[in-house]
Amino acid sequence: MKILNTLVAATVIAIPLQASAEQQVVCTLAVELASNKILIEEGKCDERMSSASTFKIAISLMGFDSGILRSTEAPEWPFQEGYADWNPNWRQDTRPYSWMRDSVVWYSQLATKKLGQERFEAYVDTFGYGNRDVSGDKGMSNGLTNAWLSSSLKISPAEQVDFIARMIKEELSVDHLAVAQTKALLKVEKPIDGWTVYGKTGAGLPFGDDGKRLKGQPFGWYVGWAEKEARTVVFAQLLRFGERPEQRPGTLARKGMMDALFAAGGALN
Repeated sequence: MKILNTLVAATVIAIPLQASAEQQVVCTLAVELASNKILIEEGKCDERMSSASTFKIAISLMGFDSGILRSTEAPEWPFQEGYADWNPNWRQDTRPYSWMRDSVVWYSQLATKKLGQERFEAYVDTFGYGNRDVSGDKGMSNGLTNAWLSSSLKISPAEQVDFIARMIKEELSVDHLAVAQTKALLKVEKPIDGWTVYGKTGAGLPFGDDGKRLKGQPFGWYVGWAEKEARTVVFAQLLRFGERPEQRPGTLARKGMMDALFAAGGALN
């Protein structure tokens, strides 16, 4: 399934831009999995951005496929001083479920370290994930632990949707149980209008024309899918902000995507 090849060939529902001058919808995209029909397309859905914490979906698949991760509750790894800890929720022992729920950076980094550079690169390449660039920050040789953190690894909303679709259809070269466990980690507890939602937020800083990160001007992701009876709809929303918003960028992207799908006049309402 290649969403990039079908963007111009399907029925489109346009969603208006947010009213706030500080918030820009880069892309909102929703695709019916079975038919590949585009339900929502807004903005520049082929524009690549750092994958940020949405890359935890890929890390989860790698971890379960390789045996580094064993279940939603194992392994539990202890927090240590020196780990990324700018979120207070990260300063505690963490299991796969809480890793995904709280988006714990250091747990991701331990998982990729255990994979090692060669296996990590091979998974990213086999997944066809975005630009596949896991070199990391220029001159830092930190791709194994930082490539997805406002660094070299970038992916577009259309590529996000395509990646999720291939995962659900089990077209990626990972074990069935790796997909099943990853889906369990992504499941949102409260259904919406009978739809079961799975998703992951992400946020970071984009790069300016000079190649430097634009401090105070974050982006926010929400990617995932929704299931109801025989239907599955895969989605992605990417936002950019002219200044730091009061709420987390990923939280705002999640709200925007859910509104586009389920609010009055939404694609699934």
